[in-house]
Amino acid sequence: MKRVDDFRLKLGKKELVPIMIGGMGVDISTAELALEAARLGGVGHISDALIHDVSDRRFDTEFVKGKTKFYKANINNSDKSIIQFDLGHLAEATRLHVGKTMEAKRGDGMVFVNIMEKLTMNAARETLQVRLNSALDAGIDGITLSAGLHLGSFGLMADHPRFRDAKLGIIVSSVRALQLFLRKTARLDRLPDFVVIEGPLAGGHLGFGLDWAQYDLATIVAEIAAYLKAEQLDIPLIAAGGIFTGSDATAFLEHGAAAVQVATRFTVANECGLPAKVKQEYFKASEEDIIVNTISPTGYPMRMLRNTPAIGSGIRPNCEAYGYLLDGTGNCAYITAYNAQIVLHPDGKNISVMDKTCLCTHMRNYNCWTCGSLTYRLKDTTRKAADGTYQTLSAEHIFKDYQFSVDNQILLPA
Repeated sequence: MKRVDDFRLKLGKKELVPIMIGGMGVDISTAELALEAARLGGVGHISDALIHDVSDRRFDTEFVKGKTKFYKANINNSDKSIIQFDLGHLAEATRLHVGKTMEAKRGDGMVFVNIMEKLTMNAARETLQVRLNSALDAGIDGITLSAGLHLGSFGLMADHPRFRDAKLGIIVSSVRALQLFLRKTARLDRLPDFVVIEGPLAGGHLGFGLDWAQYDLATIVAEIAAYLKAEQLDIPLIAAGGIFTGSDATAFLEHGAAAVQVATRFTVANECGLPAKVKQEYFKASEEDIIVNTISPTGYPMRMLRNTPAIGSGIRPNCEAYGYLLDGTGNCAYITAYNAQIVLHPDGKNISVMDKTCLCTHMRNYNCWTCGSLTYRLKDTTRKAADGTYQTLSAEHIFKDYQFSVDNQILLPA
């Protein structure tokens, strides 16, 4: 009976344990979590989502405070078009977070950074270019391009000296998305080093419509593998979404996947950035508590816990402090929804905005409880104390359970 440890992920000259921990944003996939994955021989992710706030918390910088002060006069103005990120500050925050993480890296594994195209920041091209190149400057092992098609992202890095050295990959949910990406980047003569195929059971934003339940990860992996074979392209495929046990992972590896990306079980790791009380909410969740809704201003459906505080919140938009989802004209779907409620409630009190949420603020405060479809099974991976709380787990325990378990078994903690 095979197990995950019988396989290896080959990226260039590196041979890795074929386990990748996904890049959960706003420091949920912390440096500590990513470093554990690397120490154990796999791949860990950090994320550059709300990178200024992450830097402020970790390194006592004051990027958010400075930006808020600079745009203070605009706080009560519904027009956010003047709000821009200081590109120098963006580069500095990225280099701090990535650089300090890489300085601490030990072991034979790798650390990647997850970079989302949908963090448009009122200057999508300019800010994305700074984020990508600053991560390369800081020595990141690789970059995973997520939350969008990234048709121009390789081009934004093409002049960087590490463009062909660092491992660069993209997350897709269909053959068509990968075809578009490869077609756009063909002129650069630079294939992605890996492709993460994220199925409909993943946490957070989904690369599907509300018909997500009609799709199946194994089918999509097989379709993309067949396409690459027909095109004679040798690109490692990494299956993601709903892979809960080592046996689940082994099944994908036996059918041609080079590795798996997992995240849900690591949300309750000691090294995960979620507050302790939120981890308990994940443990307590039932299958009925996990929903897919459209409250994200990005336009993508998003999976989360039904009782997440972000749902229905009428908080004032905090674009002066954050503003990561502002488009090129300073608009965001949440601002529009919020302003519609202000028309009905001019005093600004007791506002509830049901159709969208201020994702920046709620993610920053860990009040948007995104989760994978199998979060309700987390309680089966640990022990429940007499006071009703669940024991959190070390990242090493979870990683090794994926690596060595067989027969769909889950190793409980001591």
